[in-house]
Amino acid sequence: MTAPTLTKIAAACAVVMVLASCANTIRGVGRDTANAVNATENAGHQVKRAVVN
Repeated sequence: MTAPTLTKIAAACAVVMVLASCANTIRGVGRDTANAVNATENAGHQVKRAVVN
């Protein structure tokens, strides 16, 4: 293989790794956001129960 071919292969591999990392980060942010929403809803329900009782 020639140097330009190896360079293109290395660049393609780097792009794939960067995109995979971004996908994992975005998925993690989505899970964190969902957990925050659930925690907020649960806290609201607890406050509501405390006020009603």
